Amino acid sequence: MGTTIEKLILAIVTTKPDHIAGGAPVFVADTKEEFTRKAFVLEKILDGMAHEVDPHTMIIVRHS
Repeated sequence: MGTTIEKLILAIVTTKPDHIAGGAPVFVADTKEEFTRKAFVLEKILDGMAHEVDPHTMIIVRHS
């Protein structure tokens, strides 16, 4: 039996790291393609959902 984190930001993916204040692991992408790929890989690994906050930032969250 493990611990499940819910209703929190699990990760942030961005192409503009200077716009992120922190609070969750931040993954930086250099291109739009890398940005999208990292977000959806993390979505699967973390068993969460990717939400686009703006064109340069996605958050990965788990809803219960």
